[in-house]
Amino acid sequence: MPTMSTPYSPVTSASTERPEPSGLVMLTHMGVIRAVGEDAVSFLQGQLTQDVAQLDLSESHLAAFCNAKGRMQASFIVIKRSADELLLVCSLDVLPTTLKRLSMFVMRAKAKLSDASADFVLYGLTGDAVSSQGGNVSHIWSKTDSAGASLVVLPPADKTPRALWLAPTGTPHPVLPVIELNHWHWLSVRSGVAMLTLPIFEAFVPQMLNYESVGGVSFKKGCYPGQEIVARSQFRGTLKRRAYIVHASATLSVGQEVFHSADADQPCGLVAAAAPSPAGGFDAIVSIQTAAAMDGSLTAVSASGPRLSLLPLPYPLLEDI
Repeated sequence: MPTMSTPYSPVTSASTERPEPSGLVMLTHMGVIRAVGEDAVSFLQGQLTQDVAQLDLSESHLAAFCNAKGRMQASFIVIKRSADELLLVCSLDVLPTTLKRLSMFVMRAKAKLSDASADFVLYGLTGDAVSSQGGNVSHIWSKTDSAGASLVVLPPADKTPRALWLAPTGTPHPVLPVIELNHWHWLSVRSGVAMLTLPIFEAFVPQMLNYESVGGVSFKKGCYPGQEIVARSQFRGTLKRRAYIVHASATLSVGQEVFHSADADQPCGLVAAAAPSPAGGFDAIVSIQTAAAMDGSLTAVSASGPRLSLLPLPYPLLEDI
């Protein structure tokens, strides 16, 4: 799987061949779960799709938290701050439920979980701002710590670098131009990595959002909820749905159904992330049946809904094993 040392090979399209704004934006839609204690690492190792035990202080990683059927209930950017403290950055709308579910499994482990959203500030950095703050844009998921803040290099949006800046509340943020949150959402869509939000709760196994191809799943670690289903999907070549980037002239929203021209009655997938495009219309990440991406046409909401045009993914897909 891609690791911290694996560079992306961005693919550009006509709509993104212009310079993108360089700056920062407060990520008000994201929250933080803190895990502390001498068993914090081993506890999360048994709950997440990522090999948390191998995570060091110079890297971060994507991870999913699944139910027993391998369906994603949350996704995280996992940040290790010390040997016994980890932060799980996730969408705010799934945080309360996720914290409650994770806490149910702590039992006798020497680990404490809490909602630490008020204890940290989160900013997204784009463009030249990433390297200006010490980020190594050639290596996704690398982490740089400075003066209590952590900078995590995220998958780029085509050729536009992105990073997550996290620091204790009260820490002065970098002095940079401010960009709009909608633009951050659009860049996130163009990166091809969708974070789990409430409208798609338990809708996908990780591979349906390409998590195995962007470093979000380890197939070498031990058990976690849904591990057998996730592994079987990969090793038996049974992956029937993948994530793709699409464009539409109309508004798209997370949770909308996607239809294929070959079957007007049954949806072939769902919208997993969406944002207005600076060039007009909306771009989105859709998880659809792989056969539906081969030929025919795609629409959102219904068979007569907005037409979806496929755009290139900015990363290669990991082949079935």
